[in-house]
Amino acid sequence: MKLKEILDKTTQFFKDKGIETPRLDAELLLAHGLKLERIQLYLKFDQPMKEDELATLRELVRRRAQGEPVAYILGYREFYKYRFEVNNHVLIPRPETEHVIEEVLAWAKDQKSDLGLIDLGFGSGCIGLTLLKELPQAKLVAVDISAEASAVAKRNAESLGVQDRVRFVNADAANSDAVLTAYKELTGNDKIDVLVSNPPYIASDDPQVEANVKKFEPNLALFADDQGLALLKNWSKIYSSHLAAKACVVMEMGMTQGSVMKDYFSNFNVFSEVKVIKDLAGLDRLICGVKNG
Repeated sequence: MKLKEILDKTTQFFKDKGIETPRLDAELLLAHGLKLERIQLYLKFDQPMKEDELATLRELVRRRAQGEPVAYILGYREFYKYRFEVNNHVLIPRPETEHVIEEVLAWAKDQKSDLGLIDLGFGSGCIGLTLLKELPQAKLVAVDISAEASAVAKRNAESLGVQDRVRFVNADAANSDAVLTAYKELTGNDKIDVLVSNPPYIASDDPQVEANVKKFEPNLALFADDQGLALLKNWSKIYSSHLAAKACVVMEMGMTQGSVMKDYFSNFNVFSEVKVIKDLAGLDRLICGVKNG
């Protein structure tokens, strides 16, 4: 059986299973299984498949057909400009989360270069570590309650070459004593310049959550009490009093949480500006608070 035939059959199989991007998924998995770049698949269409190669591909296809995300099967996901290791201990980075990066970088261009950052509930580290790559003099305290997530993020920090500018804190993000102690040790400052987070913000009974998201991604990183608002409120309240004179807070949130979180941030009487950022679909995506000094 030749490569093109395998690719076409896999694509049709995924279509029949109701997978949203059957051709793309088939290309990614076959390229991964054969240790090729995707473009090379088309240069080797007439190449016969060996039995051991077919066995490898069958296993990858089986996993995808059962709903396992492609990113977990491949072991990585591209985010912003960089590649991040992922496994089932961390959320898969989503394109909409890149809005956090864009918002912080837009604010940071007019600030000092040696910013101190805190990333609460960092998971794979995609937000905080990307910011370290983009802000070469910044330093980061990355906080997550999951030891398994911390292990993934540490490997990502090393692969990105930023491990000397990040301090990992394996603790509940509400443990401000541990977080702020690590921050002062790393930056020499008491006050936070940038706080970012993609916290759990989904209500446990939200009917719109895909079954395979619940099945494969860590529920600890998905769901929160108070209709998904509990950690957004708690973490922002805890750290709002520890911000520098000029500071930026950017947190991802759910698509119906904008008005509630805008009022909540405004009631701190800390920020010069509070705004809701919408994603490309026009849905609420980020809550942002800025202090202008």
